[in-house]
Amino acid sequence: MFERRLKAVAALLCGATAIGLATTGFAEIRPSLNFAGVTGLIDMPSGDVQSDGALSISKSQFGPVGRTTLSFQITPRLSGSFRYTGVGNWNRYTNPGDFDTYYDRSFDLRYQLAQEGRFVPAVTVGFQDIIGTGIFAGEYIAATKTFGGSVKVTAGLGWGRFGSYGAIGAPFGDRPAVDFGRGGTLRLGQWFRGDMAPFAGVEWQATPKLTFKAEYSSDAYEFEAGERRTFDRKSPVNFGVEYAPSNGVRFGLYSLYGSEVGLSAQIVLDPKKSATGGSLGPGPLPVQARTAAKTWGPDWVTDTSAQSTMRRDLQKILGHDGIVVESLAVAPTTAQIRIRNTKLDNAPQALGRTARALAAVLPASVEQFEIVPMLHGVPQSKVVLQRSDLEQLEFAPGGDGQIRDRAQILAISGPAPDGAVYANGLYPRFSWNVSPFVATSLFDPENPLRADLRLRARASYDIAPGLVLSGAISAKLFGNIDTSRQVSDSVLPHVRSDANQYASQGDPAVEHLTLAWFAKPAPNLFSRVTVGYLETMYGGVSTEVLWQRPDKPYALGVEVNYVKQRNFDQLFGFQDYSVVTGHVSGYYSFNNGFHAQLDVGRYLAGDVGATLTVEREFANGIKVGAFATLTDVSFDDFGEGSFDKGIKLEMPLAWILGRPTQKVNKMTLRPILRDGGARLNVDGRLYQTVREYQQTDLDAAWGRFWR
Repeated sequence: MFERRLKAVAALLCGATAIGLATTGFAEIRPSLNFAGVTGLIDMPSGDVQSDGALSISKSQFGPVGRTTLSFQITPRLSGSFRYTGVGNWNRYTNPGDFDTYYDRSFDLRYQLAQEGRFVPAVTVGFQDIIGTGIFAGEYIAATKTFGGSVKVTAGLGWGRFGSYGAIGAPFGDRPAVDFGRGGTLRLGQWFRGDMAPFAGVEWQATPKLTFKAEYSSDAYEFEAGERRTFDRKSPVNFGVEYAPSNGVRFGLYSLYGSEVGLSAQIVLDPKKSATGGSLGPGPLPVQARTAAKTWGPDWVTDTSAQSTMRRDLQKILGHDGIVVESLAVAPTTAQIRIRNTKLDNAPQALGRTARALAAVLPASVEQFEIVPMLHGVPQSKVVLQRSDLEQLEFAPGGDGQIRDRAQILAISGPAPDGAVYANGLYPRFSWNVSPFVATSLFDPENPLRADLRLRARASYDIAPGLVLSGAISAKLFGNIDTSRQVSDSVLPHVRSDANQYASQGDPAVEHLTLAWFAKPAPNLFSRVTVGYLETMYGGVSTEVLWQRPDKPYALGVEVNYVKQRNFDQLFGFQDYSVVTGHVSGYYSFNNGFHAQLDVGRYLAGDVGATLTVEREFANGIKVGAFATLTDVSFDDFGEGSFDKGIKLEMPLAWILGRPTQKVNKMTLRPILRDGGARLNVDGRLYQTVREYQQTDLDAAWGRFWR
């Protein structure tokens, strides 16, 4: 029977290849995702990769097996995935009366060894479930070749899960059993060991929206179909059809393993492209030639009213873009303007529009523009532009790169130059808003997704430059987070593992109430002191200093905090637990938007260690990153998961809506929340706050300077 099935699949592949060789009209078959949420066929992987930076989420279900996967194309060849799997009927025959659904979290890594060429297939090596329980662990090498522009053929070899059906030998020795203990650690000794089995498949893109797939699977589903008998695996051959109503969205219907019907939904986002096709905001003001610019009499340099008029005219222009002119100092040949950007999501765009406004308003003798972005009353950097460069390069080919080559990004501190004209009513300043939001509780084995719809009221009062009083209070509208009955079994101080008690008892909750002082003691030195209820679980004092030169890709920071644990109701009381915690942090910005951060110090539970965070940021502000923390807490004492790790996502609403806004949705996905390696959450940490106007970040987003 095995040979007959192989022959049938081989005949199918050969027939599809022949069709592909005779078919033309499609320059590219977009890579799709398989049931595991990685680039592939139906249940098997392929040698393809997604486009660089692609971020995808997929949901698939067949019989009792459901998977939700988040994948990210980290580099053009390297991708990673986080998957949450649920298998129903888990104890129907083995332990009746016990839990019905088994849930498991897993991470994957894939690397493309060879890109597809005229005669060479794309070849990818992959590792599935590399640090989970190992139930779904497997390794593979897959090769994919395109024929005729509409057919892709894939063949591969698999080990572990992918070597469990139709094995042809174990060339690298037996696969050792591994005691995964608390989970969360690498099982290097298993990789490419044990039985090896072939898999294969074909996909035919019949139309730009319709794709047919067939595959021979080498996954025997030993746990699900064998040991646990959750479904009946009758055949290794799977078939499917997928429909893509638009780029990045795909739905699939499948026949799997001769006994089940499967469904899948896939969304693939390209962070390099706007979700709306472009910005819907107003266009920029053209650069005014000097002969057409406003002229002033010979006494304007010493005329305070003339400079006040200039500032008001600038504010009229820039106010449409949400830019506040805090001060203006004008000399015969140089002008310094200090701005606060409250709306535009791109820093170079704010600089470019400010430069255009200066060219339209200032006297013809002013050649040098100094633009100083301000945040919390603190100057971030000084961007120096020549007016003649603006006039020459506005419509020049590659003008954004040329203007950047001529611009200077310098350090700055202290007040505005003598004689500067300030805006009225800058301080004190009060702002507030009320908005709904969704709070989630993820990965509880009893219910993997709980959520509350809550209403949050925020307020901020800028007392003076650098001095900010702020707070937020929220109340539950409806939801089910409070139904969690999990009790922490941690042997460490419960610094985070009682999160469900905070979530269920905090209604209403004072999320934070703080007084923060931001300053810049020296041109390359930033500082912050925050006092009050710092976050939902802790209150106290947080202090920080950051050394950051605007022209360097690296920075160094030190943070020290003294905090007490708040009561579960998140009002104004405290529990007995207190701790001194702090870190020394190093930051480095690499090419292509990659940033690395290493924090070394003491955590909330008193443990000592380090956290490494690596993230990739795109020009539109989307950030995708991962972190891992190792401390002197043993894996056994840490508990399930062995050590703290997770994924971070930041999605600017401007990218989604296509209109200027600085609002950002942030999410941190942890397989499990424990007490080891837990760090204080405090708003306004300096590096993330100030880096937007430093050279590395400005360079990465400079393409929107003229927009």
